[in-house]
Amino acid sequence: MDMVIRSKIIKIGNSRGIRIPRMLLEQANLVDDIEITVQGGKLIIHAIHEPRMGWDDQFLEMAARGDDKLLDDTVPTQWDDDEWTW
Repeated sequence: MDMVIRSKIIKIGNSRGIRIPRMLLEQANLVDDIEITVQGGKLIIHAIHEPRMGWDDQFLEMAARGDDKLLDDTVPTQWDDDEWTW
């Protein structure tokens, strides 16, 4: 069963705000940055997830499985032989 908590909209400077109890913030995993949208007359608040969040762990797993190898062999070109220095 969903928990229902009543609150009031309060004045914060020229804006308005609500107080969200810590318990709800923890349950929703809301820490710092959030996104707020309106859908069907309701405010929807959710945590912002970084687009590449978790990639480091996935790359480590790929390396452990050996899935991080190039699929094609590299073929040196004349430019590589003449111009490129390491």
